[in-house]
Amino acid sequence: MNTTKIALVTGGSRGLGKNMAQHLAQKGLDVILTYHSKKDEAEAVVAELHALGRKAAALQLDSSNVGSFGGFFEQVTATLQTTFGTDRFDFLINNAGTGLYQPYEQVAEQQFDDMLNIHFKGPFFLTQQALPLLNDGGGIINISSGLTRIVIPNSATYASMKAAVETLTRYQAKELAGRRIRVNVVAPGAIETDFGGGRTRDNKEVNAYIASLTALGRVGLPTDIGPVVAFLCTEDAGWINAQRIEVSGGQSI
Repeated sequence: MNTTKIALVTGGSRGLGKNMAQHLAQKGLDVILTYHSKKDEAEAVVAELHALGRKAAALQLDSSNVGSFGGFFEQVTATLQTTFGTDRFDFLINNAGTGLYQPYEQVAEQQFDDMLNIHFKGPFFLTQQALPLLNDGGGIINISSGLTRIVIPNSATYASMKAAVETLTRYQAKELAGRRIRVNVVAPGAIETDFGGGRTRDNKEVNAYIASLTALGRVGLPTDIGPVVAFLCTEDAGWINAQRIEVSGGQSI
């Protein structure tokens, strides 16, 4: 039986998820990553992880489509057996998501529903359906946002969904404690990625403004986040549970 720990990272083909996958591999974990549409990018990450000496696989997932999860976990089960030689995995990282920058009074119902499905309903039921495949003593990491604490106009919808995730995390930690499954939140501050159309990365005014609000004087990078997630998937983090860990360089303190 495979004794190497295995992590499943949603949205692992680019940005923060890619960096998480890389750092998980550097910590000695094998990785299943999901992608929404960009299979080539996902396969490139798998090749990187193979180069680090780890087993890895990429599977397609629309994390907003709860109806697809049954088929997805059938694929996960088959992949665990064929690629990893086991029938369970150890860590679930709910990372997949998209941004929405829209003034509260202009948010359309469809935009609200999209954010709800992607950021709350999806992870709620994806985690529920993952539980039979998750090893006792493993862990769940839900990715939230600094915007649940830091109020920046035009992010009300997105931040509200992430606040729901943070509450859910504490309930999951309590209710899954009998299986010794730890559940934590990592809440990144503003990060330079293509998230939200690359708003923080590509808009110099936004970038400079956020840097001015941040104690360490710059905007975050993906490599500021990946190592924290990887750490939470190690025995060194075995006593961290039901916590919101903000990784923002001291933004708006």
